[in-house]
Amino acid sequence: MKQYICVGADVHDRSLVLKVALGQRQPERLSFANNPEDRAHMIRELHKRSHAAGEAEVVLAYEASGLGFGLYDELTEAGITCHVLAPTRIARSPKQKRDKTDDRDAEQLLQLVRAHVLAGNDLPTVWIPDLQTRDDREPVRARLDAGDKLTRVKTQIGCLLKRNQVRRPDGLGDGWTERYRGWLKSLSTSGQEPTAGLGTGGRVALGTLLRQMESLEGEIAELDQAIQALSLAPRYILAVEELDALMGVGVLTAMVYLTEMGDLSRFRNRRQVACYLGTVPSKTESGNDKDHKGHITRQGPARIRKVLCQASWARVGHDPQTAACYNRIVEKNPKHKKIALVAVMRRLAVLMWHRGLEAQRKTRAAPTAHKRVSSGDSTGPLRSAAAATSDDRCNTG
Repeated sequence: MKQYICVGADVHDRSLVLKVALGQRQPERLSFANNPEDRAHMIRELHKRSHAAGEAEVVLAYEASGLGFGLYDELTEAGITCHVLAPTRIARSPKQKRDKTDDRDAEQLLQLVRAHVLAGNDLPTVWIPDLQTRDDREPVRARLDAGDKLTRVKTQIGCLLKRNQVRRPDGLGDGWTERYRGWLKSLSTSGQEPTAGLGTGGRVALGTLLRQMESLEGEIAELDQAIQALSLAPRYILAVEELDALMGVGVLTAMVYLTEMGDLSRFRNRRQVACYLGTVPSKTESGNDKDHKGHITRQGPARIRKVLCQASWARVGHDPQTAACYNRIVEKNPKHKKIALVAVMRRLAVLMWHRGLEAQRKTRAAPTAHKRVSSGDSTGPLRSAAAATSDDRCNTG
């Protein structure tokens, strides 16, 4: 009979706490520092125990975190079966949440591994992207982060003016026009006399915010160029072309969707796509309370939900079919327009999945058979979905 060494690992920046057990035997605690030397020592120790147990298979599980998948790569390369589990899908009682220690977390993971290898229970694993997909995500995520930072800085500028009773003069246009920016720079000039309550300290604060804004805009332009070049790579060119043809979806939105979703063939149907993106309502069914729906689950990558929200607003404003769907749902419940928006987002996500999946299949069949002509200058800014849509409209219920 095949033997298994089950391992539950609680992983932190500087430490690794393991609970190790052969089959159903009493577990043993091991601890290592989280550095290359100690991880190599940990792997040697697990191999040693495997050999002593007659070449027992080592199965280890740890929770996904901001540390990425480096440990998974090392263990897999060393021949150790590794599972990365989703923390949100691990059931924990209120008492377990209050009394949370490294040893108890490792013990719970060990029990999950045991139930998997000995009883065949499913593990709440996450999908492991390949190294190329992980690398492609970095500039796309950096672009979204830079956009969020720019929005915060612009909000800070507006709040600074409000606190000091400084009002925008007439004739500067709406939004961040060149004339408005010029007026803000003139306000921050150190030699200018205090105007409408903006004193020396206010001018200093406004000046640093304007410099931050200009710096972020330069970074965004650089990232846009990198993402534009990435979208022309053979692995993305067909899929980006298909998604970019949709109303409200630009290159940035397409790249966010493709890099975060990864291999689209891992989803079997539209329900799995909607569930993965967290755009389905939560439900509570117990006793006589049947079919009670709540807010959306918000599971999965929030970055995709954000760009889907922006793209959906653009489609509602410019696509008659989408607008008709949105208005039909709003008419049923005028006080909950977010429900209608989420429905539009879900439909768009599924449509993008169908088109992207077909494009990925064609790419695998003939990876170099197509060359997309960019819709604009590859060195210019990306055409994202609904660029004029404010970020405060991205709260989707």
